[in-house]
Amino acid sequence: MSDQAHSLRKLVSIRENTKSSREMQGPRLAKFITVSSGKGGVGKSNFTLNFALALQTLGKKVLIFDADIGMANIDVLMGTSSKYNLYHLLSREKSIQEIIGKGPNALSYISGGSGMADLISLSDVDLQYFSSQIELMANEMDYILFDTGAGLSKENIQFITSADECLVVTTPEPTSITDAYALIKVIRGIDDQVPFQLIINRAGDEKEALRTGNKIMLAAKQFLDLEISMLGYISEDARVVQSVKKQVPFSIAFPNCTATRDIQRLARRYMVVPNSIQPNTLTGIKGFMQKWLQRT
Repeated sequence: MSDQAHSLRKLVSIRENTKSSREMQGPRLAKFITVSSGKGGVGKSNFTLNFALALQTLGKKVLIFDADIGMANIDVLMGTSSKYNLYHLLSREKSIQEIIGKGPNALSYISGGSGMADLISLSDVDLQYFSSQIELMANEMDYILFDTGAGLSKENIQFITSADECLVVTTPEPTSITDAYALIKVIRGIDDQVPFQLIINRAGDEKEALRTGNKIMLAAKQFLDLEISMLGYISEDARVVQSVKKQVPFSIAFPNCTATRDIQRLARRYMVVPNSIQPNTLTGIKGFMQKWLQRT
């Protein structure tokens, strides 16, 4: 434990006496965001991909980390294939820059691959190496989006409770609503400081989206004493299914469709809504690694 505590201090300490030239120039200090869902099949990965592209069109630098163990499909949705993944980074075969793939519009992404299982049980030395590599990218990005798996695996919980914020994707289907609330409830029991925002996908119209969001927000307030905001919704749109078959993000394949306008509105709103992170909370790479160590 003393060794781990020492490693923790090394990972999160801020050098007060010296500053690197990069720090003097003002690094971006990325915000770490998990995109999660209570169940599969709600369009979480498709949302992550197109949300990232929308943020990018607004001038932000975004990296997607495909953290869905066994079901990683960000590259499939983009029609690309990543030669390297997290395993090659953790085994020291490649640097983080070398495992980053490029999707449409030069969107950066990392495939978790077989390395995801190893990430949960890293040694202190490996953890410090992983932290230093992630920090290289965090200083160049505005947002790092972790597309987690559906549900509450150990890996998903660790990502959600380590990140700055969790975006929960659900649909108006009753089972999706129930599972989204269950995810929030369990995470709330583990860490009551995790901020959540809701995204309603495949909404028939605005009224249905609001009804869906209100069900979860009211239940969270009544039973968990938790205030959750609804970031917005994405309409049911046949063009989304067509884009998946084409393996082209719908915001690129159909730039004027309803779903694209919705995702663009979501991205603009995300950049102006008040910060939901608790005051005095350590954020960014240092916050992520501190909380990650605590969960390991």
